[in-house]
Order: sequence, then C-alpha cells, then structure tokens
Amino acid sequence: MPAHEQTPAKLELRTRPALLHFVVISNVTTPRLTGIRLHPIKSLDAVSVREARIGPGGGLEHDRAWALYSVDGRWVNAKRTAAIHLIRATYAADLSSVTLAVPGDRRNIPARTFPFPSGNEDAAEWFSVYFEQQILVRHAPEGFPDDNIANGPTIISTASLQAVSDWFPGLTLDAVRQRFRTTLEIDSADIAAGSQPPAKAANANGHLPAFWEDQLYGEDERTVVRFRIGEVNFEGSNPCARCPVPARDPQTAADLLGFQKRFSDLRRQTLPPWAPATRFDHFYRLAVNTRVAPTETGKPLRLGDPLSL
Repeated sequence: MPAHEQTPAKLELRTRPALLHFVVISNVTTPRLTGIRLHPIKSLDAVSVREARIGPGGGLEHDRAWALYSVDGRWVNAKRTAAIHLIRATYAADLSSVTLAVPGDRRNIPARTFPFPSGNEDAAEWFSVYFEQQILVRHAPEGFPDDNIANGPTIISTASLQAVSDWFPGLTLDAVRQRFRTTLEIDSADIAAGSQPPAKAANANGHLPAFWEDQLYGEDERTVVRFRIGEVNFEGSNPCARCPVPARDPQTAADLLGFQKRFSDLRRQTLPPWAPATRFDHFYRLAVNTRVAPTETGKPLRLGDPLSL
C-alpha cells in the first residue's frame, strides 16, 4: 500500500498522547518478525518455519488447513475435546507429510504418517480409532480460522508472552507460546538478528515493551489501523478473546486452576497506556486479530521482516 494511504491511520494513532511516547520507542527499536508458527491441523501441534505465504483466505498457507468434525457436523477441537491435547503431530520439513502418534496411550494405537494435505481421508480413519467415534477430516486451502471476519494471522510480541510466563511460575516462554497458539511473533531488530536470547531480552525489557501489539487496533470496531510486515499489508482488528484452551497443559490436557481469573486480573492491572481500554469488555484477551485483503494473497512473510505503521 502506498505510503500516502497509510497517513490517516498514523495520524489517528499519534493524536493519542500515550502513543507519542510509543512512537519514540519504535524509532529506537524497529519491530521485526521473529517467529512464524503454523498449526496445519486445527488444535494440534505447531511447526515453526522461516517463511510463509498469505493463503487464499487471508491467513497463512497451511495454517489450520485440516479440521476435525464429528458425523453430526460439530467441531472436534481443543475447545470441546480435551483428549485432542494428547495427540502429537510432527511434520516433514517441507510439510508434505504429517505423523500422528499418541505416546503412552494404553490402547497402543500405532503412529502413522499421512501425505499432507492430500491425506485427510486416510487420516480420518486414524482419528476415528483414537476418539472411538467416526471422525471426518476436512481440508480447506483457505484454512479454518477461529474468527471468520478478522481471519488473518494473529500477532503477538515476545515480551507479551514473557510477561504471561512471569505471571505463572513454572510456565516457560515456549509453554506460553504453545498455549496461546499465535501465528506471528515480533520483537526488536536486535532479537531478529540473534544478538541475544529472546527470553533474556524480554526479561530485561530492553526492547519492545510487553503488549506492544495493543497499538495495532483502534478505539472501536470502525477504526482501522493499517500496518505492514515485509511485503504484506495488514489491518489490525481487535484484541483476541481467549477460549478455555490456554488454561490447559498442551501436552497432558491438565487444567491450571484459576488461570483465567489470574490472567484477567493481571491483564487489567498491566494494560499499557496505548491500549484502547474501550476494546476490553473483559480482560481475557491476548494478541491481535487481523484482516488481510485478497490483494495480499501469495505474498511472503519471512523472519526478520520489519513491521511498520
């Protein structure tokens, strides 16, 4: 998008006094893309990649490309079925296949490898054995997003993930990544260049502040904040409302009691001044939902790409 078309969004943001301070921070540390995590099968394990393209639905190619359904047409996902957390999915380097396994399952269900994404019907038989009911696996090139309106990639900063890790002793930075399942992660240029470990930098708070991404949506649903990562133009939509999944251990499905309340209380207490409080009808929200226009389909996102408002 030409620079002159971005000017209204930039001016609107900069009329908010809190963001004047934030713009100074951005001039010192350029936000860059430091993580791309695809979840090729909805509710199952992620795979980290160095590059991804915008798919036909506005999300990332191969992200949430398979989804599981019962025969009555209802989702079989982590929101409704905690047992799905016990399945491990590992992918070939080029995402041409997926291996499904359930380590430790008393039924000794054998691991199997399926072509991806073409092997969904054969994979349905494996899932049917595991869930002990008939399962359908549907494939959609545009993916199966949780939000059908703001269906672009979700964006979060490393510092935000680290802040949540600090709220819950025993949860590592990577465990928080697994629980919240965002697709794009940003940090400073120094982190993108690999000058020091992301967790250490976030703890030191020497780069992007926690909840940096809360400036990427407007004061209300009618306000559009446009920004760009590398070659791709985005519209920030809203702070992402969370479901029961982050409270569960992504490996064992064990619930962390009181997770939602503690998270919401601390999110409210630490809401940064640049975050539009009017967008928080509740505080169980983390990361930013986005929209991506059809004109961006096929454009790449690469680790190290800068984010510019």
